Amino acid sequence: MKRVHRAMVTVAAAATALAVVAVPSAAFASPQKTDRSGLRQGLDDITANGAVGALMEVRGDGGEWRATSGVAELGTTREVPTHGRFRVGSITKTFVATVVLQLVDEGWLRLDDSVERWMPGVVPGGDRITVRQLLNHTSGVPDYRQTLPMPPTPEFEADRFRTWTATELIRRAVAQAPTSEPGARYAYSNTGYLLLGEIIRKVTGRSYAREIERRLIKPLRLRGTSLPGTSSGIPGPHPHGYIPVRQGNETQLVDFTRMNPSLMGAGGEMISTTEDLNRFMAELVGGRLLSSRLLDEMKTAGVEGRQYGLGLQWQDTSCGVRVYGNDGDALAYQAWSFSTEDRRRQVTIALTPDFRGDPDDAVEALLDKAICD
Repeated sequence: MKRVHRAMVTVAAAATALAVVAVPSAAFASPQKTDRSGLRQGLDDITANGAVGALMEVRGDGGEWRATSGVAELGTTREVPTHGRFRVGSITKTFVATVVLQLVDEGWLRLDDSVERWMPGVVPGGDRITVRQLLNHTSGVPDYRQTLPMPPTPEFEADRFRTWTATELIRRAVAQAPTSEPGARYAYSNTGYLLLGEIIRKVTGRSYAREIERRLIKPLRLRGTSLPGTSSGIPGPHPHGYIPVRQGNETQLVDFTRMNPSLMGAGGEMISTTEDLNRFMAELVGGRLLSSRLLDEMKTAGVEGRQYGLGLQWQDTSCGVRVYGNDGDALAYQAWSFSTEDRRRQVTIALTPDFRGDPDDAVEALLDKAICD
């Protein structure tokens, strides 16, 4: 899922006191020749002002540099594991988009195929909506998230272990009015990626999860990456994640590490590590997973003024270097992963927010520093 924490910040203010715990400073591994003290301070500042814990990996000319900050679990002093796993949210979409584009490369699918061709009768007006529009969020298909209770409502927390099917969530979404005519404007839609997951199944006869595993996870040796389906746990070392939940007149942080990720499905269910995401982004942006023609398509904005293409977004840094990648919000976890086009540097940051404030600006500044210094 896309990061949506801005709307939760004010209602979660009462959770601040719960986040006051001992915070170990950043821990280093594989130090580079260049001075990374500024990155260390930036990561510590993020946890001091808006996160329970955080972890980061930078890959560059000097090798790999990793750091953690904060704690792995509220009420403890246990450090965030350097190689810890976390839910990556909408970075899952970049994997799904890569599989779709590989199928296009192989001739099984076309970007201009209609939704109706592959999913007849599922989406009203699907004959006018294309695969390309699902990928770049210009389809007009409503986001199913708008039909569900979300934090801090207690109803959301009560459904944490419910299994949702893609069919069920898609039906909830398309019962709503379209957000626009197809192709008219950008409107972020997790539903679009549920549809893409179903189209992958129709084209290949296998689930999107299986296709991601056999096309990306196994060939790239992404050993810390998985698509859990309905499994509620996070395998291996990992920090705990939290969501704000309203209890009477107060809002408290509730441990939401264990949850049924079918809620996010093809739009955000994946679990990974900083190391794996850096490797994947380097291979993708560096042109090793797609033909140059389709990588160019992936890096082409769906609408003017948006820095979002086909499951991939980009940012221009202060030193004039453009980076490509994605970010994601899995409710109790947030992640950012970007690579330079020449594969010379990658940065991935993940954190477990405490909702005292919005970390976006601080994270983007840290990403900029990691690329430019």
